[in-house]
Amino acid sequence: MLLLAVAQAGFAQQRSLPTPEQFFGYRMGADRKLAGWEQLHAYYRKLDAASDRMQMVELGKSSEGRSFVAIFISSPQNLAKLEQFRELNARLADPRGLSEAQARQVVDQARSVIIQSFGLHSTEVASTQTAAEFVYDSIAREDAEAVRIRDNVINIVMPSINPDGTQMLADWYSKYVGTKYEGARPPSLYQRYAGHDNNRDGFALNLVESQHLGKLMYRDWVPQAYMDHHQQGVNGSRLVIPPYAEPIRPDADPLVWREMSWFGGHMGTKLEAAGKTGVIGSAVYSGWGHMGFHWITPFHNIAGMLAESAGARLATPIYMHPDQLRGGDRNMPTYESQVAMPSVWPGGWWRVRDIVEQQKIVAWSIVDLAARDRETLLWDMYLKGVRQVERGANAEVKAYVIEAAQHDPLTVEKLVNMFVRSGVEVKQAKTSFVADGRAYGAGSFVVSMAQPKQGLVRWMLGRTFYPDNAFTRDTQNNPITPYDMSTDTFNEFMGVRADPVGVPVTVDATTLTALLTPEGQVETDAGHGYVLSTKLNDSFRAAFLLLEKGAKVQRVADAPGFTPGDFIVTGASQAQLLEVAKRTGVDFVALKQAPSGAYALRKPRIGLFQRYDGGNADEGWTRLMFEQFDVPYATLMDARLKKGDLNSSFDVIVLPSDKAQVLLGEGTDEKVADGDEDLTRPPEYRSGFGKVGAKALQEFVKKGGTLVTFGRSGELPVSRFKLPVRNVIANLPAKEFWSPGSTLRVRFDIHDPIAYGMPAQGLALLMGGEVYEVAVNDKGEDVKIPATYLDRDILQSGWLLGERVIANKAAVMTVKYGEGRVVLLGFRPQHRDQTHGTFKLVFNSLLPF
Repeated sequence: MLLLAVAQAGFAQQRSLPTPEQFFGYRMGADRKLAGWEQLHAYYRKLDAASDRMQMVELGKSSEGRSFVAIFISSPQNLAKLEQFRELNARLADPRGLSEAQARQVVDQARSVIIQSFGLHSTEVASTQTAAEFVYDSIAREDAEAVRIRDNVINIVMPSINPDGTQMLADWYSKYVGTKYEGARPPSLYQRYAGHDNNRDGFALNLVESQHLGKLMYRDWVPQAYMDHHQQGVNGSRLVIPPYAEPIRPDADPLVWREMSWFGGHMGTKLEAAGKTGVIGSAVYSGWGHMGFHWITPFHNIAGMLAESAGARLATPIYMHPDQLRGGDRNMPTYESQVAMPSVWPGGWWRVRDIVEQQKIVAWSIVDLAARDRETLLWDMYLKGVRQVERGANAEVKAYVIEAAQHDPLTVEKLVNMFVRSGVEVKQAKTSFVADGRAYGAGSFVVSMAQPKQGLVRWMLGRTFYPDNAFTRDTQNNPITPYDMSTDTFNEFMGVRADPVGVPVTVDATTLTALLTPEGQVETDAGHGYVLSTKLNDSFRAAFLLLEKGAKVQRVADAPGFTPGDFIVTGASQAQLLEVAKRTGVDFVALKQAPSGAYALRKPRIGLFQRYDGGNADEGWTRLMFEQFDVPYATLMDARLKKGDLNSSFDVIVLPSDKAQVLLGEGTDEKVADGDEDLTRPPEYRSGFGKVGAKALQEFVKKGGTLVTFGRSGELPVSRFKLPVRNVIANLPAKEFWSPGSTLRVRFDIHDPIAYGMPAQGLALLMGGEVYEVAVNDKGEDVKIPATYLDRDILQSGWLLGERVIANKAAVMTVKYGEGRVVLLGFRPQHRDQTHGTFKLVFNSLLPF
């Protein structure tokens, strides 16, 4: 009777919960209705206060200060013991020291853990609306399936992993719904820094949102499965479900790939049973993707999955004629019935509500399988951990050693911190040691392969070659573009050496459990000031901070005992020096005598170009990098640029990577004057600075300004200023030249001010950029080449065709133009705020020389 009374009380409690339709006043996914994060968060707070079947936890704040939350859903009994279940789950995720008999006992006691995320890409509006219904149904439904799930699963729902974008899109859409601009894409990045690139941040964890999700998923709760809900284009299948298409990135435990197929089969069955057509698996999205959350999770031994529904025009329905439906994607050459898509969608109206219904079925199918097969999933988790440890222990590479005393030791520590944030075991040696015949100093780091996440270690530190086979070439033998890049080898991105070691490393060491937080030291001043090493990225940060404080900062051009580009600091108080040293980690070394040949720096006036038309993620990542390194800058947009007189406001203007035609604008000033109307964007949000802006930039440089271009944006000054430069890879077919995100070997002229602080040889990440040579004319004396690709064996990691085309060609050029200069950085030296190894090229370009 007591149990019955408790059940009846619980039933009455759930009946009192407001449905989403009651709370919002419309059904989730209704035509032309879109709830923003403020409304959604209020709804979840209301449910959380009323139900004992959910706990909402704020993990932190978003980039713009909104609540970033996780919702834990389970039975009240399970929620009361969450910490106990977290500890049990952690023992299975890292089973070292756990016997098979002990593991069986843990499985008996533990619960399946599932994480599903919604709303990463904010223009894919349906999933945040889906989450509201999924959360409500998960706590309110009383049927046997729902009860079984609550009893057996810790169901963790991330209702929006981009709260800022969720609110931005709701505000934007509501502003123009009912007008001719209804459904237009937003003018700016829908995540403060990354926009659509926010799903490329699953390892670097540069964004605070990524850090919150990473801590939850990589360290606190390592789920058995993870699903990320998205939308795709409008012309193909209605829904793509697991598993992925070929090629896959190997070295995850094979069970992970089998689990994806298992979950995908369950989803497909549930969707077909519900009459949902046009659902395909094993297609479109390859298993070798970017290292965002749903593609990196297999190397955390998590069945990381992606579902992509066909999109609409934000919350506005679209009509798809049958003739508009087509194939052409990986494993879906035609739009017709096939094994992976037995039923096709015939066309017609497509609404956000259709997407919501699909996503709900997918979300429910995952937790349903996790409840029905709890023991199997948990045992698989144990097996994956055990087998990956065994594979790592028996692999040719037994460990990677990262020497502490490298070219830029502070960047070494940043790489190590990325591993710590990802839940990878890293040990720091207390003494010096020898491994594979090489000596390493105390403080060096050892990353053993004999750990559950050895697959992640392999891809982050091991040299990588993208497959060149039938999966990656079309029928004409043209290379097929990887989903993102051909390598994500992070130590190479960061300019950090990680040595593969073929024997187990035995050394007295400390296992890192917290982030490294270096604090610089300030020596006693000998009366000549202090020197900061130009080899450190963070020395540039210190210099920018000191210039802001009014200190005198100089650079050494060439003097005995100094590295070209070293910073000399005088005129700062001891308190200021200590503050900057603590903040940056940079040591202030006292000078015994003042160097000759030093020249003064001033705080640069930097303009960072930003456009509308959806924004440019390369610009957003540059902003984030500037803010992390305290680079002073102002945003420069079309209107200000076209006014001219740029030298009165700026010393340096930076053009992030963009095609020249995008910078100039498809609708030039002349076209707008002719009365052509652009119905895709409101007039105030149209981009393109046209001939007027190009002329203003040209005059800016002629009068002494510095124009810095990243990647493809170099095309604009090369063509419009008629520089004596040629891009040697322009318009080449892929068979002749191909570098889809590869690390390439480069020589740096360390006596050139643009390459101050760089090693003599390093790596550059080339993805859709430019490679230069001096054109045949009489202006060769105006050109300098700070960085050049090697003459052979250029590829370090990734995929490179046509090495001969770029051998001995310029990766970086500077061109004197009038009284100023153009700095052409042919690759993206700050790519996604990840390529620390080439950050100095950017910083040097911003400073006078």
